[in-house]
Order: sequence, then structure tokens, then C-alpha cells
Amino acid sequence: MADAITFEIEGVNSLNAKLDTVSNDIRFKGGRFALRKAANLVRDKAKENAARLDDPETGRKIADNVAVRWSSRYFKRTGNLKFRVGVLGGGKLEPGNPDTGPGGATPHWHLLELGTSKMPAQPFMRTALSSSIEAATAEFVTQYGKAVDRAIKRAAKKASS
Repeated sequence: MADAITFEIEGVNSLNAKLDTVSNDIRFKGGRFALRKAANLVRDKAKENAARLDDPETGRKIADNVAVRWSSRYFKRTGNLKFRVGVLGGGKLEPGNPDTGPGGATPHWHLLELGTSKMPAQPFMRTALSSSIEAATAEFVTQYGKAVDRAIKRAAKKASS
């Protein structure tokens, strides 16, 4: 399996200063919202890339199964926010290879992504992340900053009441 891509956001000192003034509950809620928005940008790019690879002759569409999922187990274990962008129904192989139509299982997606000994790789997930990482990072910082500003305003309003 491919290694997970991890990166750190630097140069957001003003955002870090704002974070010191809000509680963990607000911090995680705003962070989850912002991270979902950023992950949705990657998901949209992956859907666009997968649509180019989908066979119009069949009812199965990889693009229909690309989704963003919250990783609650990871959050409970580490306390870090994490969303996963992937293909639903990834490894389920059904006997006889039935074509169940739109939204049907697409167990062949990883063969396209990683290739086989008889077929070269046609990556669509990895290229989605690499081509949209700057936009996703900018979206995260923007949305998280807005969420923290709203939380600070609500706290100030509540304190003055």
C-alpha cells in the first residue's frame, strides 16, 4: 500500500495566536470544519480524474464512489484531526463480477491507481492530492481562521452580556 502523505503548515503565526484564546472544543470543531472543506477540494479533483478513467460502457463509476470520511478512531487515539479521501467499497470482490449499475462496487480502482504486471498505473488519487495540495492548504487556513474569529466574537459577546 502507498505511504500516507503528511505535511505541516508553517507561517500561520496569527492563526496560532488566535487559537490560544479559544477552548479545545471550539478549536476542534472549527478545525474539523476547515479540514473537511480542504478534503472536499481533493475529493472533487479525484472525482474529476476518475471520471476520465471510467468506462462509459459499464454502469460502474469510480467517480461516484470517491468520498471523504472522518477518521474518528484516529482522533480518539491521538487527538489529531484526520479526514480520509478514498474510494468506497475498495476491496470487495464479488463473485461473477456483477455490474450493479451507478454507485455499484468498483473493486478495480486500485488496479488502475497502482497498475499491475500487465498494465501500467494510471494514478488518479495521488495526482489529485499533488495537484490540489496548495489550494487545500490555503482553504484550510482561510476556513479555520474564519471559524476561530467567529468563536472569538461569540465568546466576547457572551462575556459582555
